Amino acid sequence: MLEYDFEQSVGFWLTVATQTYHRALQNELAPQGITFRQSQVLGWLMREKDISQVDLAARMMIEAPTLAGVLDRMERDGMIIRRNCTADRRRKLVGLTAKAVPMWEKIVDCLERTRKRAVDGLTDQERALLQRLLCRVQDNLLPYVNETVDTKRVH
Repeated sequence: MLEYDFEQSVGFWLTVATQTYHRALQNELAPQGITFRQSQVLGWLMREKDISQVDLAARMMIEAPTLAGVLDRMERDGMIIRRNCTADRRRKLVGLTAKAVPMWEKIVDCLERTRKRAVDGLTDQERALLQRLLCRVQDNLLPYVNETVDTKRVH
């Protein structure tokens, strides 16, 4: 069997750290009655305003049918609206409702607690270095990312 040195794998450590961060965030969100996926939807909509379901699924890195179920529940609960795109009737746009604002405020509280725990013990300089290094990794990989949606540098 081909051996692989996981200890030297940037991808392995990024993946493990991301998964651990998501689990910690989910633990914060659950008592609020919010799922991780709902927080992702609201986060992207807060950042992008209206976005197509296809683009939203790509940004969340999930399949469109999985996203459709999340959006169905959120639409039923009055947090989002879906409407046809005026430029392309085949596209569905997703937007926020006023009812989403209180949920977003809860999510921000959970995000801030999780972020604080994640960087606990790091100095301001170490946090800044971590951000610069992660940005450099992202910049190094962006030319090799082939997505159907616009790829944006996220910092």
